Amino acid sequence: MLFNSIVFLVFLVGFFAVWPLVRARHNLRWTYITLCSFFFYGWWNWRYTFLLLYSGTLDYFVGLGIGRYPRLKKPFLVLSLLSNIGILCTFKYLGFFTANLSAALQALHLGRIPVIHLVLPIGISFYTFQSLSYTIDVYKGKLAPEKNFLHFFAFLSMFPQLVAGPIVRAYDLLPQLSHYKTTTERERWSGFELIMFGYFKKVVVADNLAPVINEAFKTWHLHGSGAFWWIIMVMFSFQIYCDFSGYSDIARGLARWMGYEYPLNFDHPYIATSIRDFWTRWHISLSTWFRDYVYFPLGGSRRGARWGHLNMWVTMVVSGFWHGAAWTFLIWGALHAFYLSLERVTEWPTRLMRLPGGRHLCIVVVFLLALVAWVFFRAPTFGQAIHVTSLMFNFGRWDWAAARELVWSRQMFLVALMAARHLYFHGRNARAQAGTQGAVATWIPWALQPAMVGLLIAACVFFRGPGSAFIYFQF
Repeated sequence: MLFNSIVFLVFLVGFFAVWPLVRARHNLRWTYITLCSFFFYGWWNWRYTFLLLYSGTLDYFVGLGIGRYPRLKKPFLVLSLLSNIGILCTFKYLGFFTANLSAALQALHLGRIPVIHLVLPIGISFYTFQSLSYTIDVYKGKLAPEKNFLHFFAFLSMFPQLVAGPIVRAYDLLPQLSHYKTTTERERWSGFELIMFGYFKKVVVADNLAPVINEAFKTWHLHGSGAFWWIIMVMFSFQIYCDFSGYSDIARGLARWMGYEYPLNFDHPYIATSIRDFWTRWHISLSTWFRDYVYFPLGGSRRGARWGHLNMWVTMVVSGFWHGAAWTFLIWGALHAFYLSLERVTEWPTRLMRLPGGRHLCIVVVFLLALVAWVFFRAPTFGQAIHVTSLMFNFGRWDWAAARELVWSRQMFLVALMAARHLYFHGRNARAQAGTQGAVATWIPWALQPAMVGLLIAACVFFRGPGSAFIYFQF
């Protein structure tokens, strides 16, 4: 069920019509959240609800087993890891591995094997990681095992974040779900702001940018101008930001209506002054997940700089592979690992910041580096990514005439609009405000907020782009 669909709006009206009647009683509240979330998830394909049920049931009992038999906690953890990662690899990576193995065998004249392609269940990467974080935290003693089955499943399956994040940790959400909260008028309004601004990002900005970008990559062999591709990649950088942060805003707003608070998932990443800063702002729930459950367990940088670089490379490459079963995603992750290593060795952001206007220069450099990496994220094949990148850096083939139409397009106006708002937040004050207020409240006076929200609604109705699924559904 897509957030940007009529079916979801009907579902939402029904959910919140009943919510005040059930939220005061624990088991009834948890049952209602779980059943509605399974209905929400199963609307796409009811058969895949059994995967969610299996993964959650396994980790629920693994958590109980760790608590009751601490001497066997390592085998219990291994069971959870093998089962969850095994399911994820089967559905997400089996086609990739069989295709590459078949190609290698053919190259060696050893025959071929059948390539197996399975339909990827929506959200499997997100709820698998959320469930694993619970098991690992119980194993480490950071969290007591949850004894109530319904309470656990209300945490795992809660529909706002179920299929595309943010990845909410058990120690954040389980305590919130243990009681109900009557929301204040201010909380309901700020939640509404987040929802409407999230929809604006998705249906007005991202969905209007998508056709132009899709057409460019579909007919990539017809476009030989480096300037054209730089503009396309600027557009894509804001498309993916608005698409995913828009989903996160809607999810946070819906949770706030229910009386719960999800963590901030995007903190204006395109004003980052270093690549490290970028990863503290982009998809925060995922980047901190990999930091806490991959980078730190590998040893981080405790064993010295070389091991720190190696562990960071492993983490970033695995993060890239999490996004998709393709070499392009591995290269995207490796590129960011290279950026981070270069940054650690040279400390170029610190040096550049000392110059007049150094902060602004850092922002530009980081944005351009991220832009180049986005080529590998978006291009469907490695060869196409190399072709586009080579054109971008072939300054002798910068045909501005080919790019002029894009510069003056409606899509570029939307990019400029989002960039202007993005750059307006230049301090950490925005992060503090975003935690308690809506997306609009941080940048216009209170008296003008209803009018601004009205404009967002009008834009979503009259200027929406062709409807499409959220980009991160494919991950």
